[in-house]
Amino acid sequence: MEIVKTSQSSKPLPSSVLKVNVSKDEPDPMKQTGESDAIQSPNSDRPKIEIRQMNFFYGSNQALFKVNLNIREHKVTAFIGPSGCGKSTLLRCLNRLNDLVIGSRVEGKILLEGQDIYAPDVDVTDLRTRVGMVFQKVNPFPKTIYQNVAYGPQLQKVRGRAILDEIVERGLKGAGLWEEVKDRLHSSALGLSGGQQQRLCIARALAVNPDVLLMDEPCSALDPISTSKIEELLHSLKQQLTVVIVTHNMQQAARVSDYTGFFLLGELIEYDDTRRIFTNPGDRRTEDYVTGRFG
Repeated sequence: MEIVKTSQSSKPLPSSVLKVNVSKDEPDPMKQTGESDAIQSPNSDRPKIEIRQMNFFYGSNQALFKVNLNIREHKVTAFIGPSGCGKSTLLRCLNRLNDLVIGSRVEGKILLEGQDIYAPDVDVTDLRTRVGMVFQKVNPFPKTIYQNVAYGPQLQKVRGRAILDEIVERGLKGAGLWEEVKDRLHSSALGLSGGQQQRLCIARALAVNPDVLLMDEPCSALDPISTSKIEELLHSLKQQLTVVIVTHNMQQAARVSDYTGFFLLGELIEYDDTRRIFTNPGDRRTEDYVTGRFG
């Protein structure tokens, strides 16, 4: 893959728009509306991920246009927008899963802790260890619960049983699943419920100690109880790592995220703390989307 460097009115929304988890006392971040050159981190510390003037192409079809975005460490960032707006494409660019798409091409830069992840010397396997992924479709391996969580560490040549036991327990606890499965670790993962299987996939991702966890609509196929458990899990996970989630569920974005980016037709229209996106957005298109006028 070749990397090429490339160079409205607002008003408060109805109070019925959802409660969010951002404190009113938090310092104001700088916003993005339209095509500003850069999004600055609300604090002076360097963001975990920096996206700079990014364009993405599937062959001759351009899917993302001049995306500029800083993703803060130990926060949950949500990408929202209608189907086909580019949010999942961007998510997959963050650990180079789109490399697997023939004819795909990236322009611009994505920096993880200051390092360009598309630089020629980057080990993609190592990158995908640091930036884990949980998919929309639940995909446990047809192995035991224990083997699912131990799989990644074993690929990294971890062999000691005591060490693997500790990793598996830590991963399952991190995913909020340990108490439910600790007595059947050697049973098939396919015997778990859908919500448990999704949390197992989260545990599998956590087992290799990622810095960032990407989640592509992880609750779209789950029942409300399972969805609630995963949303509760996100609040604890951000103490350990940085989370980026794609969701079509406005209520979910409002409940779980600290920052939200709204995408439309491949452009990042607006990026700000979640409370402002849902109560006082800076772009009319954002307001129309979060209030249900379209999408």
